[in-house]
Amino acid sequence: MQIRKILLFISFFLGFAALDANASPVDSLLERIDKGASRKFSTELVPSDREFYEVGYRHGKVTVRGNSYVNIAYGVHQYLKQRLGIQLSWNSMHARLPKVLPPWTNKERSETDIKYRYYLNYCTLSYSMAFWDWKRWEQELDWMALHGINLCLDIVGTDVVWRNVLLQLGYTRAEIDRIIAGPAFQAWWLMNNMEGWGGPNSDAWYDQREALQKKIVKRMNELGINVCLPGYSGMVPHDARQRLGLDVSDPGMWCGYKRPAFLLPTDKRFTEIASLYYKEQQRLYGKARFYSMDPFHEGGSVEGVDLRAAGEAIMREMKRVNPAAVWVVQAWQACPHPEMIRHLRNGDMLVLDLFSESRPQWGDPESTWYRKNGFDGHDWAFCMLLNYGGNVGLFGKLQHVVDEFYKARSSRFAPTMRGVGLTMEGIENNPVMYELVCDLPWSTADADRIEWSDWLSRYVQTRYGNVTNPKVSEAWLLLARSIYGCPADNVSQGCRESVFCARPSLDAKWVSSWAETVDYYEPDSVIRAARLMVEAAADMPANANFRYNLVDITRQAVAERARLVYNEIVAAYKAHDRKMFRHTTQRFLRLLLQQDRLLSSVPDFMVGRWIKQARSLATTQAEADHYEWNARTQITVWGNRQAAEQGGLREYAHKEWSGVLRDFYYPRWRMYFDALDATFDGKPMPQFDFYAIDEAWTRRHNPYPSEAQGDAVEFAREAMAELDRAE
Repeated sequence: MQIRKILLFISFFLGFAALDANASPVDSLLERIDKGASRKFSTELVPSDREFYEVGYRHGKVTVRGNSYVNIAYGVHQYLKQRLGIQLSWNSMHARLPKVLPPWTNKERSETDIKYRYYLNYCTLSYSMAFWDWKRWEQELDWMALHGINLCLDIVGTDVVWRNVLLQLGYTRAEIDRIIAGPAFQAWWLMNNMEGWGGPNSDAWYDQREALQKKIVKRMNELGINVCLPGYSGMVPHDARQRLGLDVSDPGMWCGYKRPAFLLPTDKRFTEIASLYYKEQQRLYGKARFYSMDPFHEGGSVEGVDLRAAGEAIMREMKRVNPAAVWVVQAWQACPHPEMIRHLRNGDMLVLDLFSESRPQWGDPESTWYRKNGFDGHDWAFCMLLNYGGNVGLFGKLQHVVDEFYKARSSRFAPTMRGVGLTMEGIENNPVMYELVCDLPWSTADADRIEWSDWLSRYVQTRYGNVTNPKVSEAWLLLARSIYGCPADNVSQGCRESVFCARPSLDAKWVSSWAETVDYYEPDSVIRAARLMVEAAADMPANANFRYNLVDITRQAVAERARLVYNEIVAAYKAHDRKMFRHTTQRFLRLLLQQDRLLSSVPDFMVGRWIKQARSLATTQAEADHYEWNARTQITVWGNRQAAEQGGLREYAHKEWSGVLRDFYYPRWRMYFDALDATFDGKPMPQFDFYAIDEAWTRRHNPYPSEAQGDAVEFAREAMAELDRAE
């Protein structure tokens, strides 16, 4: 009997070994979702010129076929959502599958002529991903595949390339430390906006980035996700004229920071430096098919630059590396300059229309960023930006995004619309909007055309385990017609910012400098939706997606109530009603602390998780403290005093998170209210140096919890009770 057990164990083990040896990337992905899941699916890669996936059922297994591993993974996710009510999201990438999967009665095949499904903005890689380790990156790569992403920007480890190139050009390590930005700010350095801020970086940091990038690129290649690496755009250090004798132009300043210089294409060393860059990049990470380059980003001066020659030089050097390579460029404000791309060969460029949902540049005459000729015949992608700075807040244009997508599809620019993209500045928020856009490429046929209300109904059901609850459905309809129903003519930069995070004043309309939000919805609609979610909680299963949305929607409701209370505070002060002033300020502060407690029930809304990610990468105490300073600085003052105050960057990336609410925003508001209260006694209002006050918090190292501190349902009920008391 014992020998038989041993033989059975060996057979079982060898079976797993054989599975691992022959496993496809999708099988491995399924195993990360749930151990043993790959044995319940049969996946098949089928060569085809058409982008497609097909889901069926045969011999007790769900069968998923596709022309790429990404399309197969997307098909798997469609089955999980529609048949099992398992929606894999940023807040929950694991699931428990039944022992036997229910059949898929009718074989379903979906096709799309949208060749590229693009992912990430440079900013995302700093606002959300700056401190990710391989474990977190592995989950994100799985998320990409499950959502059909087949082209992704990847800037990780580009600092290693530049360090090595600058060393070859004769720069010292001390000089390089003043050029390459720190961990939380590399996106803006690589977009040619600034140098050095957030640095210096240690040798350990560079070693980690190199090792991490090699893993990321390897996994992308396995899954069939095209990696888009930063190419050479002409960027050189700001002192390159004096230091290297190069012929450069000065792109000027960006938000108080000196930009890197631009190497003129007529300089005989343009090819030499580009070759150094690409050779080093290829040595470290291999050759790519797509390269991202954004010269003159966000207002960079082009004075003295032959733009046609610049575009041709950038393209020429990229093609030396890979003749089949495609230049990927972000359409943002005036970039890419038409003079730079007009004469380049069509098919060699993919333009990301970064803000298609609000300010499209593809040729829509109704747009405030109208380009009569679109992108001059170049391939382009319809993209949704949605989020700025990684700010926390419900926001979206459910109907308008759908309408604009189909409008572009029926325009004269449709033949060159080759992609759909997610180009947000920060992720891990508003998952409903990203799920919607990921489904758009597969809804191009008339029979599959998305109607947002039907789509939302299915989304809500699948997100919560195929459970239908009338109160939850009503809550989402309220949200869809209010905060997620941002009108077409509203071109605001993201969500309605929380007054909790605003710099204290009697005119606290916004938090960040460039917020353009107008009040397009009734706060009461959001508050009613939150109340319905809380009431439904007792009847909903213990579902991670429901807990996340319950807390997020309740958080929004508390922020809405606080904004109404803030207006009462201002009115009381201006009416010289001290009693009412004190009453309303206490209500406001109680709401703020209740918000902090609510958010401590979900790690996604805790500053401790962000700080832990940063500190966990360190190899020394000094490194840990430096990374924490980067993390704290980015979400508060952002830059040095000049960049924060005159440059407008302060609190651009603010977060309504537990921990930072209690320790950063609460003391600031209380100090301000106390000073206002003292003026009733005739005391002068002090002039606060808010930068100094805020910057002091960035240099602290007090610990914050990174795991949930209580039950989400209980805390949501408490928050709603406090909200009702504040009426």
